[in-house]
Amino acid sequence: MVTIAGYVLGIAYLHQTFFKGTLTFTPVIHSLLGFVISLLLVFRTNTAYERWWEARRFWGQLINVSRNLALKLDAVLPGGHPSRASLSGLLARFPKALVHHLRDLFYETGSTIQHAPSAMISEIYGELSLLRRQGELAFEDILFLDATLAQLLEICGGCERINKTPIPYSYHLFIKKFIFAYIVSLPFLFVSEFGYWTALFATFLFYVLGSLEILAEEVENPFGTDANDLPLEDFCVTIGVNVEEILLPGSRR
Repeated sequence: MVTIAGYVLGIAYLHQTFFKGTLTFTPVIHSLLGFVISLLLVFRTNTAYERWWEARRFWGQLINVSRNLALKLDAVLPGGHPSRASLSGLLARFPKALVHHLRDLFYETGSTIQHAPSAMISEIYGELSLLRRQGELAFEDILFLDATLAQLLEICGGCERINKTPIPYSYHLFIKKFIFAYIVSLPFLFVSEFGYWTALFATFLFYVLGSLEILAEEVENPFGTDANDLPLEDFCVTIGVNVEEILLPGSRR
């Protein structure tokens, strides 16, 4: 912004000193370019927000599915059963494993499976399979749980799709070039009318256009740790608390 202000002040000085106020251009073309750039920025911002909102829907679904699965486990497992604690822990660890996976961080699972969320689901299936072999769960109970359990990896796949499909870099670069060309050409159109005040107008306009582009860049990847990213840690805490309240406190039977 300081550079843009200095650049426009330099143009204004040259205009007042050497050209004696005779440097004038028609603003018609620039007005058309302004309309085009506004459409591009609206599309850019909407696309980024759609990614953010879709990610929020996935995590809202994850909270609901985790609660639903905990309720189903609560229905099929006797009160005080030792598997309640292990299954509660695995359900609480799944969102944490997903967060680490989306951020490309290592998460200790104790499994040979490198995909951390899949490792958590594998352990849940292993626990249920053991209960089935021991005769503590019927085959119908496994089917009852499987449809809900499968949704966890579907949510994981949806988040991976958002995370691994960024908006093309060439599109980013094109908008940045467009904004730069628009701002650089701005003082030639308005310096004859506004003089040194053109620096204030151009700098403010650059702030608005540049901020929209930077905001879109930040929002389009919602799984990070920036201020505008999703509060994934809070979601993990919510899931852990809800699952523990359902499965561990007690034995209602």
